[in-house]
Amino acid sequence: MARPSLRDRLAHPPIVVAPGVYDALTATIAERAGFPALYVSGAAIAYTRLGRPDIGLVSMTEVAATVTLIRDRVDLPLVVDADTGYGNALNVARTVRLLERAGASAIQLEDQTFPKRCGHLADKTIVSATEMAGKIRAAVDARRSAETLIIARTDAVAIDGIDRAIERAQRYAEAGADLLFVEAPRSREQLGRITAALGGMKPLMANMVEGGQTPLAEASELQALGFHLVIFPGAIVRALARVAQEFYATLARDGSTAAFRDRMFDFDALNALIGTPEMLTLGRRYEAGPGAGDDAMQPDHEGAAATTSEEIR
Repeated sequence: MARPSLRDRLAHPPIVVAPGVYDALTATIAERAGFPALYVSGAAIAYTRLGRPDIGLVSMTEVAATVTLIRDRVDLPLVVDADTGYGNALNVARTVRLLERAGASAIQLEDQTFPKRCGHLADKTIVSATEMAGKIRAAVDARRSAETLIIARTDAVAIDGIDRAIERAQRYAEAGADLLFVEAPRSREQLGRITAALGGMKPLMANMVEGGQTPLAEASELQALGFHLVIFPGAIVRALARVAQEFYATLARDGSTAAFRDRMFDFDALNALIGTPEMLTLGRRYEAGPGAGDDAMQPDHEGAAATTSEEIR
C-alpha cells in the first residue's frame, strides 16, 4: 500500500512530528523509530558538515547533496530547510527545482535577509513582505508537482512583534504557500494567537528548540492548540555532540574505549543497523550470474537474506 502524501497526512490528526536529521545515518535511525516524516535541518547541516553556527554559511548545493543521499536511504517524506532560497525569486525557483529533484517533499523558505541567522538568534533582519510574497509565488510556479509543499516561514516576531508576523503569514498564504510557519513566538499565549489567527487558512508548523525563544511544548499540546506539524530540528546534534564530547574525553583520559562500551554499538551491532549483511548477500546474488542456485543467496547472519534493492533501504 502506498504511503499517504505529506499533504494528505497533514490534513488529519494526529500532529506530524518530524525530527531533525542531517545525513543518511540519522535519517535511517529516525525512520526506524517510527516517525511519519523527517526534517532536513539547515542548522544541523551547518553544525555537522561545517562545524559552524547557522548563520547562512551552508550553500544550496550542499543541502541538495545531503537530501539526495538521505532520499537514497529512506522513503519517508522529507521536509527540507532551504533558508532564504539562497537569493531572490529567481534563485528560489532554481532552489525549488533542485531540491524537488533531489527528493524533497516540502521546501521551507524564510523571509530573512541574506545571510540569514538561526531563527532563535538575536539581531535578525527581514526582507519586505512584498519581496517574500514574490519568492513564495516563484516557488509555487517552479515546483513540478502539487504534492511538493511550499512552507512560508516568517521571522518577524523578533523584529516587528507577533501581530505583524501574523499579517505577514497571511500574505504568504495568499501568495500560495501550503504551510505557514511563524518562527520563535515567545510564549504559549503567542502560540495560541498564531493558531487562532491563521488556523483557518493553512496548516501550521511549530519549531521546538531546546534553549530557544519558544517555550518547549509536547506534540499533544501543540496539536490541541491547532498546529499540524512540529519539528525538532537540531535536537539530534545537541544530543550527539554531548555524547561525543564525553566519548572523546574518556578516550583521551584512558587511552581506551572500555569505559564507554556500554554506551556504544559494537562492530556487529552497527553493521546490523546499517544493513551490511543484507547488502553483502545482495551483492553475491549479482556476482553469481543467472541460474545460480540458492547457495548464492545464503545470508551471513540468520534472517538477513534480501532479494531486491528496495528491501535493503
